[in-house]
Amino acid sequence: MTDKKIAEHQISPTHKTRASPIARYAVWIIFTLFTILCIYEHVWWLALITGAFVVLGFRDRFQSHHAILRNYPIIGHMRFLFEEFRPEIRQYFIESDTDELPFSRDQRSLVYQRAKKENDTRAFGTISNLYEGGSEWMTQSIGAMTLKDHDFRIVIGGKDCLQPYSCSVFNISAMSFGALSANAIRALNRGAELGNFYHDTGEGSMSPYHLESKGDIVWEIASGYFGCRTLEGKFDPEEFQSKATNPQVKMIEIKISQGAKPGLGGLLPAGKVTPEIARTRGIPVAQDCVSPPAHTAFTTPRELIAFIKQLRDLSGGKPVGFKLCIGHPWEFMAIVKAMLLTDTYPDFIVVDGAEGGTGAADVEFMDHIGMPLRDGFLMVHNTLVGAGIRDKIRVGVSGKIISGFDVARMLALGADWCNSARGFMFALGCIQSRSCNTDRCPTGVATQDPYRQQALVVPDKAQRVKNFHEGTLAALAEIMGAVGVTHPDDLEPYHVIRRGPDGQIRLFSKHYYFLKDSSLITGEEQSDVYTQLWAMANPDTFNPNAGYLIPHGTESPANQRVELVSHS
Repeated sequence: MTDKKIAEHQISPTHKTRASPIARYAVWIIFTLFTILCIYEHVWWLALITGAFVVLGFRDRFQSHHAILRNYPIIGHMRFLFEEFRPEIRQYFIESDTDELPFSRDQRSLVYQRAKKENDTRAFGTISNLYEGGSEWMTQSIGAMTLKDHDFRIVIGGKDCLQPYSCSVFNISAMSFGALSANAIRALNRGAELGNFYHDTGEGSMSPYHLESKGDIVWEIASGYFGCRTLEGKFDPEEFQSKATNPQVKMIEIKISQGAKPGLGGLLPAGKVTPEIARTRGIPVAQDCVSPPAHTAFTTPRELIAFIKQLRDLSGGKPVGFKLCIGHPWEFMAIVKAMLLTDTYPDFIVVDGAEGGTGAADVEFMDHIGMPLRDGFLMVHNTLVGAGIRDKIRVGVSGKIISGFDVARMLALGADWCNSARGFMFALGCIQSRSCNTDRCPTGVATQDPYRQQALVVPDKAQRVKNFHEGTLAALAEIMGAVGVTHPDDLEPYHVIRRGPDGQIRLFSKHYYFLKDSSLITGEEQSDVYTQLWAMANPDTFNPNAGYLIPHGTESPANQRVELVSHS
């Protein structure tokens, strides 16, 4: 074939498929002709309607923001309409019961049924592929039993704590007033009171709606120090003390980072800073509210430990701890070294996984920043075990925990308790419309629109919050009874099995790596990863000890390459 024929062969299909202007403007032309016809026949009301579409066509054709509308006047709006309803179309008509985006229909249905005390059983067998890589299950015992009580509790409070707290093993994770509506906060706290478990305030501080009922509160203090800040945004000890001594406040949680957006600050635009939110947070009305990415009350591991002690003293000896999503592992190890050197310990630590939810965050942060829950928890748990202080500190976890199995799995790995945020949002009626950042939540959960949140009836939803908590713990009790243990503390890693991508099955005790007690202190630890990171940790700075950094392509002092790898 000659070059000329090749060129003709390549070009000719383009000419054949090119749409003519008449085809692209067909709808606009039809509306124009129909309008003329209506005017000719004196059908004025119809002429007004079709004429409006003609004017819309003119606007579309000569605007400069949307190429689709310039090429396809009027009809191009269909594309944007379908795009607007795409999430709902997918959720209701396309996705399967097990598609997790981020929670499957099966998971959501389980919460709805338990919250309403409806039948939550399934018929005709599992719809999951149990031979697929990643599938997990508990090992049941021949000596299974029925547990009469499912109100499982632990005591949080170390040697310096004067007011230990008896904590449920399943609680409401951090969600702020401002992100959630007033009625949602009311229902959550009332549900916590009815079910005898705690409600974390989130970083937005305690609003009047947290205090209308008497549900237990964990007050979260973040980098913005909302509710206990000076006009300049610094920590205010006197303001903190006046609120922390409230009997309803059971524990204080310092938020270092959040799983869904670790290392990222926040901005509440001036337009959303209502007088109500301004009073709650202690900020000026109608001004941008900036939550910085890092704290100003401490800048080193030792200063963080001193801040923990200060908050414990100011609160009257209540349990004080911190929440974080693991980033640089040596930074957490540096905090542990500061604990050892000062003989001062937090009463608890909450590990937030990168799979956690939020009202709004950059896609890059949600998808690619922070360590997932199991990996992050094991880094914390192993470090505390290796440092010989795991028995001094309770460790909770949060991040996509919905079912009794989700709770049992994390407790088997070594967690002391679990928190859930989106699970309790579902109990409130959330339908996963994923419109939390638009202020147009259709169920009144995540909005400040006073008309939308009227749809959330507090007494009804509070009971559903309580029911979901109770149903989840009842399911946990059934799982534990099947395993043959009587308390969550008795669950062990060998009670859970995971199938790998190669089809082989392994006990969690073999699938994950676990340190021996005090092995980091005695020097007996065999893991090159943990020993290298431990050597990098410095209690006087969050920066690593540079002398122990391993440049790429070189060998460690033990002549073995050091790589931080995931065990999941």
